[in-house]
Amino acid sequence: MIEQVDVDRAVKARHRQMWALGSYAAVAAEVIPELGTTLVRAAGVGPGDRVLDVAAGTGNAAIPAALAGARVVASDLTPELLEIGRALAAERGAELEWQEADAEALPYADGEFDRVLSCVGVMFAPRHRAAADELVRVCRPGGTIALASWTPEGFIGQMFAAMKPYAPPPPPGAQPPPLWGDEEHVRALLGDRVADLVLRRAVVTVDRFATAEEFRDYFKAHYGPTIAVYRAVAEDPERVAALDGDLADLARRHLDAGVMRWEYLLVTARRGG
Repeated sequence: MIEQVDVDRAVKARHRQMWALGSYAAVAAEVIPELGTTLVRAAGVGPGDRVLDVAAGTGNAAIPAALAGARVVASDLTPELLEIGRALAAERGAELEWQEADAEALPYADGEFDRVLSCVGVMFAPRHRAAADELVRVCRPGGTIALASWTPEGFIGQMFAAMKPYAPPPPPGAQPPPLWGDEEHVRALLGDRVADLVLRRAVVTVDRFATAEEFRDYFKAHYGPTIAVYRAVAEDPERVAALDGDLADLARRHLDAGVMRWEYLLVTARRGG
């Protein structure tokens, strides 16, 4: 019998490999560069705050938080992303810590941070309850939890729905990432452990792609989850062509004069005492 710990280890290894594919740094910098700064502002990050960015990737939120004067730890499961983040932080003159860590089992003390952030990151941890428990645990009483997550109804949520028929089945117990963009799901995850919970839908304007095909080809080359799905059907040219068509059709419906608007849920909450 396969032990659950071995299954979990294999799932995490696949997640690391997926996010190391392509160039998430390019997506963060070229497609959604302002999203991290928006989250930092919503969280009220300021000088001297002890901040943890969970599933930080290459630092889309962590670097602006450090530049705002906070003492920041950027944690992520994928070491390749952390290495890129270190280089980007050095270029921008930001000083912060970079640590490999699992969002479902963070290696930090209870209440260690004043503000706990995640910018379209923690939503990809497969077990949402475990990840939410960790976000709450490491935030001090009275501290702030702030999250930005793609909504199920928004463009990225619809993209994941379009890719699902082509993707391998998810591991047992894994939940769809865009559920973190559903208000009721987030309320259930955080529960009465937080106060002053504010959930607001917003959009990030994307003007990087002139055509639907340009979007598709960019994500096909740069975005780890999309690359992984294409690899899963690579030996079947008909399914590759069908996926090509589905992603281009989706982008075409959302593209208006070279502009797309991607919806996300912005969450802020204060940890209860």
